Amino acid sequence: MAAPEDAREFIMRLTNRNAEGMNPHTRVENEVAMISLAADALSGFEPHIVPSVYGWGSAALPTSQGWILQELMPGVPLDETFDDRSLEEKQNILGQMATFLKALQDFQLPESIKEYGGVTFAESGHIVSAQMTSVGSGPWPSYEKYFLDRLERALRTAGSNPYINGWQANGVRKRLEDFVTSGVPAQFEKFRSSNDKAIVHADFPPNNILYDPSNKRLTALIDDDFACILHPSYDLRSFSGAGSQFQGWSDIESSEQTALRDAKLHGFPSPLPEDTEDGVKWDVAKAWEDELEKLDVKRPRTMEGIEKVADVDAVLRSILPWRVTNSDILRLQSEEVILKCRNENEGQLIKLLDRLGF
Repeated sequence: MAAPEDAREFIMRLTNRNAEGMNPHTRVENEVAMISLAADALSGFEPHIVPSVYGWGSAALPTSQGWILQELMPGVPLDETFDDRSLEEKQNILGQMATFLKALQDFQLPESIKEYGGVTFAESGHIVSAQMTSVGSGPWPSYEKYFLDRLERALRTAGSNPYINGWQANGVRKRLEDFVTSGVPAQFEKFRSSNDKAIVHADFPPNNILYDPSNKRLTALIDDDFACILHPSYDLRSFSGAGSQFQGWSDIESSEQTALRDAKLHGFPSPLPEDTEDGVKWDVAKAWEDELEKLDVKRPRTMEGIEKVADVDAVLRSILPWRVTNSDILRLQSEEVILKCRNENEGQLIKLLDRLGF
């Protein structure tokens, strides 16, 4: 849209070609298209909370710098002020966040978007399915196919990592391949909502939400770089901070993390457990769940079988542990530390496969 004549400040987003794992071919197109969809989904909020786009340029060509010129939105990052709010104020904030999620989940996607993954613009101007820019593959006909493709790609990548060596040692590779072949379909058998698809921000922590402390209102939902079309549970995977993420099983999680996952699936206990330093903030987690329930937002407790799908995601995360695969991290670590991390992760992966019966 045209920039207002009185506008004097803007946001210019520039793509970083060195960003690991980000595919440039439809990266800008995907973000602009997802902003457009989000603006439609959240159009009922006044004043508007999705930044307007005034211009953009593709990063598809090797010689092109991708860019998006956007409206500068008011407010401060929510993570700078949330912890200092009273529980009542936090509940008000969480209620507003729940309305964002509800609107994104309920939005009727255009018929031109037929698959899971990223989006782009067709020559006709319609928004259509495309590669998922943070993955570099897709689109996929189903959420299950999304995981199968990502698992297979992760195994291929693991094969070229000199520390992981495809997890060939100790028979782990064969167990992983068996899980991909027969375990993933079994994990999806009882996932009743597997065909649901929605606008997913995919990076929904408090630092991507702006807040005005003077009127206690959320003012913007920003940074759609990872946004895509996936199952609505994916945003609960990406949501960190106030209400905590919903993730699959891990042998290194604390007992209270296990208790929190159980509470999200089956209901919170009364009275709530005591908070621990740097641990779960139970009153805030319960407040987040209450706000989701008030609006009937799709959440773990209403998604039958979601815990099994979360375990598939846990396997995916474990195949390429960032401490052993991220080039920036590897440059900062000694060989001894890298090997220690690799062995620890193999032990965790084995325990996860044991739990899943593979």
